[in-house]
Amino acid sequence: MSDTSNRGFASMDEDKQREIASKGGQAAHEKGTAHEFTSEEAREAGRKGGETTSQDREHMSEIGREGGKNSHSGGGKKDS
Repeated sequence: MSDTSNRGFASMDEDKQREIASKGGQAAHEKGTAHEFTSEEAREAGRKGGETTSQDREHMSEIGREGGKNSHSGGGKKDS
């Protein structure tokens, strides 16, 4: 077993990751280097996502089923 399994951003709990990412986003906006999507860019991203989803409906269906099971089991994390 590796001693690095508990190191780095990916091994942090989700709240800590969110906190760090939020600080980075805020800093980028303050500095003026954050990318802000135009409505055309957002439309294009949505179109690409829709195409990808429709290519493998069974896979996406399985993801939805798992998400539904997890959200209704009562064992998942809840937003505060």
